[in-house]
Amino acid sequence: MIDLISVDNMRQSDAMTIDSGVPSLTLMARAARGILDSTDKWRSKKPINIVTGSGNNGGDGFALAILLKELDLPVKVLTLSDKVSPDAEFYREKAKDGGVEITAFDREKLANSGIIVDAMLGTGFKGTPRENYAAAIRAINDERTNGAYVVSADINSGMNGDTGEYEICVVSDLTVTIGYLKKGLIAPQAQQVIGCLAVADIGIALCRTEDTIDESEYGIKLISSRI
Repeated sequence: MIDLISVDNMRQSDAMTIDSGVPSLTLMARAARGILDSTDKWRSKKPINIVTGSGNNGGDGFALAILLKELDLPVKVLTLSDKVSPDAEFYREKAKDGGVEITAFDREKLANSGIIVDAMLGTGFKGTPRENYAAAIRAINDERTNGAYVVSADINSGMNGDTGEYEICVVSDLTVTIGYLKKGLIAPQAQQVIGCLAVADIGIALCRTEDTIDESEYGIKLISSRI
């Protein structure tokens, strides 16, 4: 059995863990490691494009790019925003120093992707994505139709983490949610756009228990990432 929680509980649990002495940068590095360990598709050595937004979800993408580059894999980051959160900026600069190509998002740059990582909008998102994000979501979905394998970091961008509702969202082959399973990810509407689902335990202490589910009923893969 695993915990099933709300987005607000996740936010409070994350803050409580950081306050207890675990640096937020450490948690972000663990999240990236969890995404890396979630699939062996990276080994195909096909081009990997990570699409990042302005928040910490994008930071997970930059941190993942560092790990992939260290494995000598063909990774590139396509970013939708020059302005990023402080933690994301740390890993963006570290990725640059490590030789990762980081460039502004453009639809054509996604062509011939083997793997696309969706690291744009996190679990706190609600409503309608801004047009540049909506255009990126459409582009990713088109590339998936053309054969790209799509991994969503934490949640499919455009989806409500509590309800699973969306006006437009990324369709993923794999979604690796960070810390704990959010309620929206197993909602009927969400299951229509998520191929496989994994939960990466990165050492966040749970603020409060809400619900539990049997992960085997949903085929959920559990990953431990406490580097």
